[in-house]
Amino acid sequence: MKKTLIAAAAASFALAGGAAADDVKLGVILGYTGPLESITPAMAAGAELAMKEVTDAGGILGGMNVVSVRGDSTCIDAAAASAAAERLITSDGIAAIVGADCSGVTTAILQNVALANGVVMVSPSATSPALTTIEDNGLFFRTSPSDARQGKIVSDVLTDKGVKEIAISYTNNDYGKGLADSIETNFKAAGGSVTINASHEDGKADYSAEVGALAAAGGEVLVVAGYVDQGGKGIIQASLDSGAFDTFYLPDGMVGQALPDAIGDGLNGSYGALPGTDSEGATNYLKMAEEAGFTSGAFSPESYDAAALIMLAMEAAGSTDSAAFKDKVMEVANAPGEQIQPGELAKALKIIRDGGDIDYVGASAVELIEPGESAGNYREIKIEDGKIETVGYR
Repeated sequence: MKKTLIAAAAASFALAGGAAADDVKLGVILGYTGPLESITPAMAAGAELAMKEVTDAGGILGGMNVVSVRGDSTCIDAAAASAAAERLITSDGIAAIVGADCSGVTTAILQNVALANGVVMVSPSATSPALTTIEDNGLFFRTSPSDARQGKIVSDVLTDKGVKEIAISYTNNDYGKGLADSIETNFKAAGGSVTINASHEDGKADYSAEVGALAAAGGEVLVVAGYVDQGGKGIIQASLDSGAFDTFYLPDGMVGQALPDAIGDGLNGSYGALPGTDSEGATNYLKMAEEAGFTSGAFSPESYDAAALIMLAMEAAGSTDSAAFKDKVMEVANAPGEQIQPGELAKALKIIRDGGDIDYVGASAVELIEPGESAGNYREIKIEDGKIETVGYR
């Protein structure tokens, strides 16, 4: 009941003040409930920070304010996610979607709703390699890199630490399977050995059977390609409780302060990586988030960038119609043009209105490659004294 009330509140939050008839509405469809709910608030806040920045600067297309309408993807329930997207499009009249977050629900919304309605989606965090080649009619983009890239990063980090043998546990969905396969392929190509590559289901109370199989296979490090608030956390806790593993690699879906807060000292010494950059824009965004009253986290910069790209593309096309502005997303995201950092959206809009070109760099050093996904930068982290610390960038 509590999660239902939270989801309902999230869905109506951004419209509490009322939206004028000539406002443009963007759907922010993320997992306000579900296995990523602890990192979702900063993601939504990032997208809405960009919308507020544009609205405060006078809006787009001659004065249209940009309003957020939230919808709950749940991260894992494709039917619920599709229903939320359908409702936002047909009832609330959104012009585009920031989201979704998890790869499975993103795929479902794209195939079941966005394509049928011709609506642009820009996901800040759906990383399945399958989304690279999915049929999208030019409507789907993402500001986070594919897990085909992340698999190489995982392999590089492990190899640099001298790890020769790993076990992999992945959440049994598109994201987990795609990432696990990419990690295995890259790690083996680098000369490493994968003792087991096995799935786990989210929502279980007991992961002793899964951990027993992982322990029997062995490995120096357990790579957990799961979710920070769900089965991934359960696998780690069961591994520590049984003594099966004491060092874990944490891919992007496992990086959130909620994890060390829940696990405690047993997570110290583990490490991982998530999309991120040490660019000027990243530094600026951290300050902007703090000033806005929230702390940036995993995929929050990418969420700001997703919303920014939609609004800038609309301005460049002179239209809020996806059919018109979808072809402008790549144009505003890449060179040539004046580079645009977080906090410079008003400047970007003026350049576009004056007939100039922009190269949106944003909070995550955006560089979109065909077919509309980020080339990819990663922030390497470690867990020390119960905190997530940045140790470098790749």
